[in-house]
Amino acid sequence: MRRLFSNALPVYATILFAFIAVKPASAQNAVGIFESHGDVGTGVKPGSATYIPETGQYIISGAGYNVWGDHDEFEYVWKKMKGDFILYTRAEFLGNWVNYHRKVGWMVRKSLDGNAAHVNAVEHGDGLTSLQFRRTTGAQTEEHKLKLTHANILQLERKGGVYIMRAAIYGELFQTDTITGLDLGDEVYVGLFVGSHNADVLETGVFSNVSITVPLKGDRTTQMMSLGSNLEVLEVASGRREIIYKVPYSIQAPNWTPDGKSFIFNDGKGLLFNFDIATRIPVQINTDTVTHNNNDHVISFDGKMLALSSYVHGRSITWTVPITGGEPKQITPTGPSYTHGWSPDGKYLVFCGDRGGEFDVYKIPADGSGPEVRLTDAKGLDDGPEYTPDGRYIYFNSVRSGLMQIWRMKPDGSNQEQITNDSLNNWFAHISPDGKWFVFLSFLPEETPAGIHPPYKHVYIRLLPMDGKGTPRVLAYVYGGQGTINTPSWSPDGKKIAFISNTNMSEK
Repeated sequence: MRRLFSNALPVYATILFAFIAVKPASAQNAVGIFESHGDVGTGVKPGSATYIPETGQYIISGAGYNVWGDHDEFEYVWKKMKGDFILYTRAEFLGNWVNYHRKVGWMVRKSLDGNAAHVNAVEHGDGLTSLQFRRTTGAQTEEHKLKLTHANILQLERKGGVYIMRAAIYGELFQTDTITGLDLGDEVYVGLFVGSHNADVLETGVFSNVSITVPLKGDRTTQMMSLGSNLEVLEVASGRREIIYKVPYSIQAPNWTPDGKSFIFNDGKGLLFNFDIATRIPVQINTDTVTHNNNDHVISFDGKMLALSSYVHGRSITWTVPITGGEPKQITPTGPSYTHGWSPDGKYLVFCGDRGGEFDVYKIPADGSGPEVRLTDAKGLDDGPEYTPDGRYIYFNSVRSGLMQIWRMKPDGSNQEQITNDSLNNWFAHISPDGKWFVFLSFLPEETPAGIHPPYKHVYIRLLPMDGKGTPRVLAYVYGGQGTINTPSWSPDGKKIAFISNTNMSEK
């Protein structure tokens, strides 16, 4: 609903070994998103760095006595940055370890001198996962050890004068540690590193899904959409992510069309687009005079029609239009009405509606031939309704139990039951095409109250079986929220999902 516009797997080893012999870039050349690379320290056995565009991986080899004490020796792939940032990667070691203190991770340094002040988020060869830092030039390195071991998801954020490490084993929630009072200056070196803890031996790290996010400046509770957008496709089985389209402005809520050939998304100006996956070109969908569309839109199961939500005199109204465009037909007589689901037989739409100051789930005939029917009446927000492919249930999210959680009910509103019950605020259950799984978006309660879903937050995209049994598996660790995955976004074969992540592209 919009209020305003706006088990871990191996690291693709087959592909990796096919490229491992590629000649690395020179120390003066860019490597992927980074400006350069080289050895930090003096007399270090030369390391190497290779970027593989086909997989988005960085293969980095480094030697050196250690990253510790009053100086460091390692291989560093870096760029210079100012201001706040969020660094993210999935990091793994390649090959058998020689020393249990070998290291892979993110590092932020004041300079490229071996004794420079720095902070790093690191995994060691024996699984130790820690936040390490040297406060001033030549000082002794300090360490905060996490309770977690063998993390392969590493995130390091700078937020003002605070550095925040988040780490996880892929599929699990982050564990967090923080260091304050560490002054590295405004402009710093930011990058990936590998150290072997052995001056005569090169160790190799493999870094996947590498991203550098520049977050929103100032008020992080705003729902106005101003940052750039990455349209990402994620392979559910492996967690591999690919950015297939990026723009320096807001696009939101990708629907995957049933033929698998395109996405439908909205921009922050109220227009809808069909994005052809083969050509990577978006084409505006003709919605006639209905041009204040928000990010609540859904495709009929047969792929012929599009239901959309568009503002009329400041209130969101439900409309339908052929998926190829045309003159929209008004379905809900009043608003706010935020449309999320279409019944498999095409007869009904379900939406979140505000009637008399209370947001509940309603259904209405998709041809506009009958009245709307209220399906929920619990106190508090009920939102995000979506039919299962067999039509047996409507999944939705509700704040009635305190935090926002996923619920389901029969299509007539009976037998309402809670499906998720954990410490996060869970929104927008999207059902897999085979009806066995659902993905959903999770906000952190310390960042976001239960009843809102703003943009530009740390969020998880998680996966659960339809009955909600078991521990949710994290598929993606994302900077986003509003507009990330508001709408059904599974690929027709059920192997992938699409979503939007955000960053300030003008300052990267």
